[in-house]
Amino acid sequence: MQQQQLQGGLVAQWCSPSHCEHGGSCSQSWTVFHCNCSDSGYSGATCHSSVYQQSCEAYKHKGNTSGHYYIDVDGSGPIKPQLIYCNMTEEKTWMVVQHNNTELTRVRPSPGGNQHSAHFDYSSGEEQLSAIISQSEHCEQELSYHCRKSRLLNTPEGSPFSWWLGGPGPGRLQTYWGGALPGSQQCACGLQDDCLDPQHYCNCDADRMEWANDSGLLTHKENLPVRSLVLGDIQRPGSEAAYRVGPLRCHGDKNFWNAAFFDKETSYLHFPTFHGELSADISFLFKTTASSGVFLENLGIKDFIRIELSSSTEVLFSFDVGNGPLEVRVESGVPLNDNRWHRVRAERNVKEASLRLDELPAATQEAPADGHFHLQLNSQLFIGGTASRQKGFRGCIRSLQLNGVTLDLEQRARITPGVRPGCPGHCSSYGSLCQNQGRCVERDNGFYCDCGPSAYTGAFCHRELSASFKPETSVSYTFKEPYELSRNSSALPSSIYSDLTLRGENISLSFRTAQSPALLLYVSSYYREYLALLINKHDKLELRYKLENSREAEVLRSRVRNLANRQLHSVTIRRLADTVSVQIDQNAREDFNLTSDGEFNAIKTLVLGRVHESDDLDPDLARLTSLGFSGCLSVVHFNSISPLKAALLYPDTSPVIITGPLALSNCGSSAPANPDAAENTNHLSDQSGSVGSGQPLVNAIRTDSALIGGVIAVVIFVIVSILAVTARFLYRRKETYQNQEVKGVKPEDSPEFPFNSQADAQTVPSENPKEYFI
Repeated sequence: MQQQQLQGGLVAQWCSPSHCEHGGSCSQSWTVFHCNCSDSGYSGATCHSSVYQQSCEAYKHKGNTSGHYYIDVDGSGPIKPQLIYCNMTEEKTWMVVQHNNTELTRVRPSPGGNQHSAHFDYSSGEEQLSAIISQSEHCEQELSYHCRKSRLLNTPEGSPFSWWLGGPGPGRLQTYWGGALPGSQQCACGLQDDCLDPQHYCNCDADRMEWANDSGLLTHKENLPVRSLVLGDIQRPGSEAAYRVGPLRCHGDKNFWNAAFFDKETSYLHFPTFHGELSADISFLFKTTASSGVFLENLGIKDFIRIELSSSTEVLFSFDVGNGPLEVRVESGVPLNDNRWHRVRAERNVKEASLRLDELPAATQEAPADGHFHLQLNSQLFIGGTASRQKGFRGCIRSLQLNGVTLDLEQRARITPGVRPGCPGHCSSYGSLCQNQGRCVERDNGFYCDCGPSAYTGAFCHRELSASFKPETSVSYTFKEPYELSRNSSALPSSIYSDLTLRGENISLSFRTAQSPALLLYVSSYYREYLALLINKHDKLELRYKLENSREAEVLRSRVRNLANRQLHSVTIRRLADTVSVQIDQNAREDFNLTSDGEFNAIKTLVLGRVHESDDLDPDLARLTSLGFSGCLSVVHFNSISPLKAALLYPDTSPVIITGPLALSNCGSSAPANPDAAENTNHLSDQSGSVGSGQPLVNAIRTDSALIGGVIAVVIFVIVSILAVTARFLYRRKETYQNQEVKGVKPEDSPEFPFNSQADAQTVPSENPKEYFI
């Protein structure tokens, strides 16, 4: 370390060169130095550790939903964080990397050119792209060509008119198309043997005057992403074409689930010596039923580094860089041998050592002001044991990273006795993420939430399913006989089946309306029995049961008022035989008793909205059912079925009949939708705790900047409004000018062009109503 003579004393030059990493700014006093990590995306005494997760998969397993997140693909490594869209609406979690043109783009002939070429610039840098593709289990990119008298690959034996470059760097030349195999000079239809002309391997090679297309996914990671595209057959009279290269989409984080199971205390894995002379960070997850054991150890002549489970409630990080052993301990207060995943993060640098367990506060130990700083190791790195094979670890270790580099535990475990690759049993740790009766299902690498039994949908069964109803809308669910259920039991989720005779019901739904009276739900019977849930003319909830054909309906009225006030209300109804309980919102539960025998026989249909078959009803209820329902219904659950979910997600395969307009909406949200908060974005400049935890920063904006932000927003709005008016005026003045460059396709460009520009894959599922007219 450099030292400088100043006023008779020696001053350590910590900032020359700087010990602050990742662009952190260094300042020092006589004896200490400080690193300012603001705006760097890193934290710690030397700005060594990234505050962001390394994949969308990691964000998802912290309970986050779809949105933009900063991804640091190599953790504390040199690659900078990048803003990535994470699509978590499906079972798989997708990382979506955009480029400069993902729209369907019309190719127009240009004078003096026989070819058209397009280059694609990605929102992520070269190192970032390479790391994303490498660590993902699967990547894909759409490649489409729409043609009219414009050949593509000139199959079967001619030289291709078009090609693309893909892969690392500038890319390698490829002459196959989306959906086909590398080197085949074919399109998807050639592989599937269903091209328009069997003499060719691409639809466009048939050279027809009618519009055709060759589209498919490129899935070979070594050839991704698509860097550039060259189209050749576009100059002949009558030739027209358009292309689309979609965003790069990848799912599956091989590093996040890379795990090994140590079934004996004497078993271990070994790797090359760990090099972390001045700074080192180690992170991993573990689960065990043992009360102690060594997670990892690396020795030098005198130096060493070790992390161990010292007791059932304590993790110990110890090391020696030549000044004598130092220890950092974290006491959990609860057992750690509970066979659930726990996360350990240890860091050591020239200033301090720190240890963090799960979300507990980090424990730190300052380094001596004088002495040695270099950690010098020379033996193999032992995982799950020690060089003396004592105090080994029994259990699972997962996602082990040293200075941002993931060790491939699974590959080494396959060739090591006493150690098995992978580790099952993720639902014990992550099952609580599955909400609203969603069921956690184990996978080899992770888990997923089965939302079949739930009225909700989404990655964690957290997204409510709501629909806007109009007076003429009707959703009719027909209950099936048991023998019909057995024939189709594998076709649909269990949430759209039910038995026929009931001695009780569990009903839950949410609604928002200004209509009274209004029918919310109606269940009919083959024996002219029924159940009706409605809002009466006094804006109160009313439940009518007619469980014996010979008797009048029994009316149960809630005391809760003002339910037709356009606010969202939740209702839960439980009946067991002749006892009924009703709860509305957070009000006290109301209990009722029926005088009938409590058996609802031969149920026939469940109707939401207008009831068309009302011949068997008493006049008052018949009039009410004919009015229909105007408003919002959300997360409707009747015993084991979700009729609204069946109508919205499985209309073609469910026993539902939809009449009138049914609009999918977010009207079931408890608060008005904020369009500015539709996507979660983690901002690089904010170093608050919410960044490290992956929570959306829209909720972490400091209140003392609200006034300034409001003024700025008003100014921006005025400027944008003026620009918009000016642009509209100029656009109207623009008449026949046409750019000879490539233009995005618009429907009005050519009445005969049958394809519309497709939405980017990163787009958040629209919250605007989608109407289904049956």
